[in-house]
Amino acid sequence: MPQITLIEHNGASHTIEAETGKSLMQNAIDNAVPGIDADCGGACACGTCHVFVAADWLGATGEADAMEEAMLGMRPDRTEFSRLSCQIEVSDQLDGMVVQLPEFQM
Repeated sequence: MPQITLIEHNGASHTIEAETGKSLMQNAIDNAVPGIDADCGGACACGTCHVFVAADWLGATGEADAMEEAMLGMRPDRTEFSRLSCQIEVSDQLDGMVVQLPEFQM
């Protein structure tokens, strides 16, 4: 199982053993990581699972599609490293990945 570290805005770090084939969002929920609200349950319809992927890991997460881009476009805190964790499928390639969580989910 790949290990992924999610870092809250306050600096609290959560390293989880993520299940491959599931989304990063679902893995975070399953491991009770605070800061991932996931109001839509992973349907890419709310943007409340926003994360900032470390620059050296961004390429491994794949490309955001049009729906994800639309959801991210509603976030005032969006950066070039923004992704919705419901759209990142965990694979063994993501072992060691680090993501930062925003100050709040909207």
